[in-house]
Amino acid sequence: MIPFKMELTPEEKAILEGKQGETLQKVMASVVLYGDVFGAKRLVPLDGPVHLVTSFGIPLLKPVFEMMEELITSGLKTEKPFTVDPRPLDYNNVRCNPLEKLVFGIMYGKQKEYEEQLHQVGLKDANAFSCTCYLPEVGNLPAKGDILAWAESSAVVYANSVLGARSNRNSGIIELFCGLIGKAPEFGLLTDEGRKAKWLVEVKTSRVPNAQVLGSAIGMKVVEDVPYITGLDQFLGGEITTATRDYLKDMGAASASNGAVGLYHVENLTPEAVEQGRDLLTENYQTYTIDDAEIERVIRSYPVMWRKAEAKPRLCFIGCPHLSLQQLESWSDAIVGALSKRGRTKVAIPTILCAAPDVIEAFAKDRARYEQLQATGARLTSICALMYMNNPLCAKKPVITNSNKLRTYTTAKFMLDDEILEQIVNG
Repeated sequence: MIPFKMELTPEEKAILEGKQGETLQKVMASVVLYGDVFGAKRLVPLDGPVHLVTSFGIPLLKPVFEMMEELITSGLKTEKPFTVDPRPLDYNNVRCNPLEKLVFGIMYGKQKEYEEQLHQVGLKDANAFSCTCYLPEVGNLPAKGDILAWAESSAVVYANSVLGARSNRNSGIIELFCGLIGKAPEFGLLTDEGRKAKWLVEVKTSRVPNAQVLGSAIGMKVVEDVPYITGLDQFLGGEITTATRDYLKDMGAASASNGAVGLYHVENLTPEAVEQGRDLLTENYQTYTIDDAEIERVIRSYPVMWRKAEAKPRLCFIGCPHLSLQQLESWSDAIVGALSKRGRTKVAIPTILCAAPDVIEAFAKDRARYEQLQATGARLTSICALMYMNNPLCAKKPVITNSNKLRTYTTAKFMLDDEILEQIVNG
């Protein structure tokens, strides 16, 4: 049996000793060693399903496929049906030329086989591919205080901050192993101490800042630390509404990708901030003030990665992380309305709106709105735009986006929402 530091129950020790099979022993050993690295003193039961970040069938992940096959052969499944990040491809709605398809075929050549493996180890259903698993339409929605094991950074920060659940930013596959044993190592954001804020972030802007830019500014400043944000409630109000959730979703995603934020508190708004207020601040916290000038400085700091900085956009992605139903409806109305105002019927550049399969299905139930959007030439997809941009041929295109996460990880150029809408309509 491997040496370990944390305190294990007799049942956990039995698994580690191989009394429930060699494969489960390996799973338990991986989780225990992972916890030991971060100083976990014990394992704690999970309250909700896991969410996997590894959703793509890249041939280079051969060890993962072999591991999955061993799990399947051993008859192991997660205790609760899980969700997973988006698929990489959708040729029906995100068009590719033959050469791009050839490259994608090489990049994601094991996608079909890998998805079959995911189903066999406990995937919720065929629609369970989204980075916004916590949306009500998708159904992996944790409650306040729930212990989770998630890895997708934008989902982790949302669950921790907006919902008040508890999850670390786990590494890929570790969350699956936690789901198989139904437990996670207790450290970091699973502990009261780990949820204390080391930064006081003062929002002193004249109007509500763009969520993506605000999150970007916070992430670049605090990196992996927990921030306590003041002043934002004056714009968002004192209760969590649908619009507030969407704002915090996008802000959190940017803070998690432009930094490594796994949890933030918003004064008078997020659950723990409402309950504990500034008691959440550590004794020696640092202060970061964000005013209009700082927002403008952050925007100006974004590099343009295109070959020609002034090139005309050839593609637009909206929805990274995936759009909520309300955001999808809002963007649909905005695109249709702007085109009509200018006497036009079609988008000037290919425009892709990304949302979870279940969210798209819910949106399509409003046939009039759905058909109006389709008529503009804009397309709906449930893929991950980042995975599309990972194709080196696609990365050469001048792509625009309102997502700071997509901007950070790819060559896509960030634009504010009104700038995006102008490009969609006029090119």
